[in-house]
Amino acid sequence: MTIASFVSGPIRLATALLLLYLRLRIRYRPRKSVLFVGQAYYNAWYLSRGLRTIGWRAEVFNWDTNPSSQIYYHGEDISLMSPALKGTGAKLRFYVHALLTYDVFHFSNAHGLSFGMEITFCYFRIPSIQLIELLRRAGKKIVYSNNGCLDGVSQSSFRKWQTPPVCDECRWRAEPSVCSDVRNLTWGAFRNRMADYQCTIGGNRADYNDDPRVHEVPEFYCLDPEVWRPDLPVPATFMLPAKPGQVRLYHAVGNFDTRTDKSGINIKSTHIYVPLVRRLQSEGIDVDFVFFSNVPNIDLRYYQVQADVFLDMLTFGFFGATAREAMMLGKPVVCYLRPSWLESIRQELPGYVEELPVVSATPSTAYETVRALVLDPDLRRRIGEKSRQFALKWHSSEAGKRRLNRIYSELLGISNQA
Repeated sequence: MTIASFVSGPIRLATALLLLYLRLRIRYRPRKSVLFVGQAYYNAWYLSRGLRTIGWRAEVFNWDTNPSSQIYYHGEDISLMSPALKGTGAKLRFYVHALLTYDVFHFSNAHGLSFGMEITFCYFRIPSIQLIELLRRAGKKIVYSNNGCLDGVSQSSFRKWQTPPVCDECRWRAEPSVCSDVRNLTWGAFRNRMADYQCTIGGNRADYNDDPRVHEVPEFYCLDPEVWRPDLPVPATFMLPAKPGQVRLYHAVGNFDTRTDKSGINIKSTHIYVPLVRRLQSEGIDVDFVFFSNVPNIDLRYYQVQADVFLDMLTFGFFGATAREAMMLGKPVVCYLRPSWLESIRQELPGYVEELPVVSATPSTAYETVRALVLDPDLRRRIGEKSRQFALKWHSSEAGKRRLNRIYSELLGISNQA
């Protein structure tokens, strides 16, 4: 398919000339320039700030217009909701500016290879999907970051990872508008056709994740070690009631109401941890269950730093953003680590698996695992220290800028010297 198939009339020649100009620029003068299109929690924000320190032009474009999602983000350079992007003319100018300015476009999240908009100009409509295809025709490099179980993997394949299937605990298992074989695989096919390089973490290599362009890149999922630090001062408004000797067990679920089914079951294992904590309390063990949902992420760290142990998913097979935050804060994390996924990660990053300090547990072992941590403060301290060092090495913005500098530079065929 050519560009002429979706633009015609008086702008066809101008578009063709623009494409030729862009191809020549990319071929002979690639630049250290990247636009992060869409948010990935705060990962792209801190990564972009890090890349700037080593000579990259790096900006974040937030096209998410859902007000309830904004609590998970820490910053942006331009937003689709900005007055500067009101109107079709402004959107077209922004898109052309992006084509002329950036040589790498880094997208994130399932169904997130998008600018979140379509453009209408001179009665001609350019759908969002074709804005992505135009990037490829212009010779741009497209990078993509995976974000979970429905990202390029069918529900049927994901159910095979264990018995009983982890999908049985997911609120979206019977919601085809969110997760289904057709939806997930259709997205995976498009994603793999568009992206030159894909970042993932967790070893879930099935269907379209089993592809040579998909790589374990934990460094993309990065944090600022100064924002999450063990000695973080806590403002008075975020202080939790203090009780000497009490151990705080932290658990969090974003969008708890929509991710939990009518029986109280969710993929984050809340239904397992609540009775576990009650059992400990019934035995006279002084623990407090610290639970939060829908708190702005930038504020959540003040509660997190006051916790002693983090409780993450017990059936999914790997950990997410909350556990990375916990490790950066120097806290021990309990989460199920699927052996087959670890082995998959080990093939590409053996050091990551060997150094990983997360304490693996299943629903049947979680009680003893948590109890041991509660009763042994020295064990918590040792694991917490290892967690901080691990997070600094693999999930800091410093690590992120080094790894992504190499990845982007290799894609562009330029020197990766900072």
